[in-house]
Amino acid sequence: MLYVVATPIGNLSEITHRAIEVLKSVDVIAAEDTRHTLVLLKNYGITTPMIAYHKFNEKKMLPQLIERLKNGENVALVSDAGMPLVSDPGGYLINELKNNSIPYTVVSGACALINALVLSGMDTSSFYFAGFLPEKNIDKSRKLEGIESLSCPIIFYSSVHNVKDDLDFLFTRLGNRKVAIVREITKIYEEVVTCNLGEIPEFTQKGEFVLVVDGAPPKTYDDMSVEEHMQIYLDQGFSKKDSIKKVASDRGVAKSVIYKQVMQEN
Repeated sequence: MLYVVATPIGNLSEITHRAIEVLKSVDVIAAEDTRHTLVLLKNYGITTPMIAYHKFNEKKMLPQLIERLKNGENVALVSDAGMPLVSDPGGYLINELKNNSIPYTVVSGACALINALVLSGMDTSSFYFAGFLPEKNIDKSRKLEGIESLSCPIIFYSSVHNVKDDLDFLFTRLGNRKVAIVREITKIYEEVVTCNLGEIPEFTQKGEFVLVVDGAPPKTYDDMSVEEHMQIYLDQGFSKKDSIKKVASDRGVAKSVIYKQVMQEN
């Protein structure tokens, strides 16, 4: 069995009893950074041996881990902090386990994006997690295609080296939306800076960051003709009849009103 084990995202006390039991009982721990994980293990008197499993050796280590599991060993997968696979290594391993019908389970725990969303004070009924932005602006733009118009909060991870550039880019692409800049979650210096993307004050650029950006404002159709509005849905593959229904719903009017205008324009 493989155990995907969530570990603390800052405060070492924030780990479940089950996680500690699993880390003590498995045959080996596959850790993103063995030096980092050793601090946690020492804190709880865990002496289980570790092997390194990170993004640079993820594919190379697959055969060894699969062989161990096939031989009846139990393995725990941990990242440096939080839930493995969430912007951390583990995806290749899970796919290989599924291909080999090897069982795996998740040991619940912290996940920085959830903490940050709650700390942001924004709507928590739905959200979109975008992970880390790429380095190049052209790749950043591609990543935002299709999600920049979402009405729910969009959550990004950002490193201390990129946070300023990421915020500048988000302002350029998303406009002056509300943003919560969250850092050092669960630690002594936990901080939440809430502002607008175009009006960011000075903030401490240390630690790991989560950026929670407010969703897109509601669309207004006052400056758009019915024909232009119809074309949006026609371009998406909707029939003329369904497009009329959608335009009427968007504008809060009866379908007959839109139908009449469409017929007049044609």
